Amino acid sequence: MTPERVRTPRHVTPQGRPISLVLIDDNRLLREGLAAMIHTQPGFKVLAASADVDEALKKVREAKPDVVLLDFGLEDHDSLSLAATVHAEVPAARVIVMGLLPVQEDVVSYVRAGASGFIMKNATLQDLFDTIRAVAGGAEVLPQALTNSLFNQIARNAVADNRARVQEAVRLTSRERQVVDRLGAGLSNKEIATQLQIAVHTVKSHVHNVLEKLALRSRLEVAAFSHSRGSSKRSEQ
Repeated sequence: MTPERVRTPRHVTPQGRPISLVLIDDNRLLREGLAAMIHTQPGFKVLAASADVDEALKKVREAKPDVVLLDFGLEDHDSLSLAATVHAEVPAARVIVMGLLPVQEDVVSYVRAGASGFIMKNATLQDLFDTIRAVAGGAEVLPQALTNSLFNQIARNAVADNRARVQEAVRLTSRERQVVDRLGAGLSNKEIATQLQIAVHTVKSHVHNVLEKLALRSRLEVAAFSHSRGSSKRSEQ
């Protein structure tokens, strides 16, 4: 499937000048094979293909390539941090992350780190070349298979951020926080009542108050809220 361009580029690499590349991949067979295939294509120039991150970064800093092809699954280095380093130190070198799966939870993190394009694990060579050309020309490329993953993660982050703001804005009593924590642990009203040594109808009243204060609709949403903000500081029982 042809990668989807999510932003129309305003700047295109001048025609006639090869797109310069640095490839970072610790799988020797894949790295050398990919570099050899890119060499056969007109309009591309591989400046370096390395498993040594320090060596590759030195080349990126010196040569300032158009594109850095970065393997998602580097064994001895954090690919996300490396993407962020390249973007921060050599912003003109646009990063393409390779080897992602259809359901990839880290897409948003890589976008925030400065990645401009993504290559799926099952991508064709045509997908690869199309993505390199598009990214070198200023586009940001997201394969269709990652679209749902990206949107879902953005939605989850937005919900979590909103709930965090709600928590800061809403004042829950010490007892209500105890109830929220126990709802998050999956306890029933009776179990909560036993632990807190209060009546079941009192627990129900606290749950009702929490729902109203947090603008939530069910115990399940309260439990999800509890997990989204992490374990709150426990009040004395």
